[in-house]
Amino acid sequence: MSDPRIVNLARTLVQYSIKIKPKDRVAIVGEAAAAPLIREVYREVLHAGGFPHLLLQLERMEYILFAEANDDQLCYISPFEKMVIEEFDAMVALRSQSNTRNLNNIDPARQSLRAKARTDLMKTYMERSATKEFRWVLTMYPTQAYAQDAEMSLAEFEDYVYSTTYADTESPVAEWQKIHDFQQRLVDWLVGKKYVEVKGPYVDLKLSIDGRTFVNSDGEHNMPSGEIFTGPVEESVNGWVRFSYPAVHKGREVEGIELHFKDGKVVKASAKKNEDYLHSMLDIDPGARYLGEFAIGTNKRINRFIKNILFDEKIGGTIHMAVGSGYPETGSKNQSAIHWDMICDMRDGGEITIDGELFYQSGEFKV
Repeated sequence: MSDPRIVNLARTLVQYSIKIKPKDRVAIVGEAAAAPLIREVYREVLHAGGFPHLLLQLERMEYILFAEANDDQLCYISPFEKMVIEEFDAMVALRSQSNTRNLNNIDPARQSLRAKARTDLMKTYMERSATKEFRWVLTMYPTQAYAQDAEMSLAEFEDYVYSTTYADTESPVAEWQKIHDFQQRLVDWLVGKKYVEVKGPYVDLKLSIDGRTFVNSDGEHNMPSGEIFTGPVEESVNGWVRFSYPAVHKGREVEGIELHFKDGKVVKASAKKNEDYLHSMLDIDPGARYLGEFAIGTNKRINRFIKNILFDEKIGGTIHMAVGSGYPETGSKNQSAIHWDMICDMRDGGEITIDGELFYQSGEFKV
């Protein structure tokens, strides 16, 4: 018998996050380790009248590609993946890694080459997502590797995942609707605002949101979610930020990142660990040195750092920023082969002022 929390999560993904309708073509992307959740998502898509298509990935395939492919093979775009992004109605992506450090020793230049080759595909993905032609959601299936990163037992980690997604409640959809309503009030207040000042122990930044839109991230794309985000005016960001937690990208953990901005561009970057990797990603293309996202995490059930950005960026009491590609629905014009989120804790005296009015202080909203 399936864990009822897995059934709840699958139902939430299909009915709430991507709202499958009859005859929708739906890609279900995941590794074999996520089989229990894959089965339930497949079942829910069928119940909703959609056409499920399983794209199964196997452990270590990505490592083999980076380690053994020639440059042409590394830059090749699968026509199956291309069809999903360009033509399908929806996608459920399930992460279930058994080794989160699988790519640690891969040459960053190889990763950069593949990311550049996928720039056009990423642009299409962003554009179709912004217009809701392509509905997608990303979630995690708990594995030993994720539990080890989080310094929990697998049973403890399962409880954490199903708690933060509200899959352990009688009506997860109702809980996510409450989050939507709370965040919508904040998003509505931000309409028409222009200038943001962020100050705290780890940050001193000014940026413009003039003409930009804040998005209510309420479990539609990420599960779990709980954030509001926008794309700052590209050339407006000035100041510095020191990120409180390691930034994990493609399995590479970069600690102690500090970025300095002038007229929107990262002009100085340092890290205490894997600094060379940080610079290689910032140099991947011109857009990688500009912010594509500025966001505030709101999910109080996500209350600890587990080295997984799907969860960590929503920690209630933190902000995060992404260098690289922005989301068109926010008004962002920044394009890049990367979108790399980095988190800054605001619970110890951090403040956000908007058009001169205190909006947020020490992790709590003031409006």
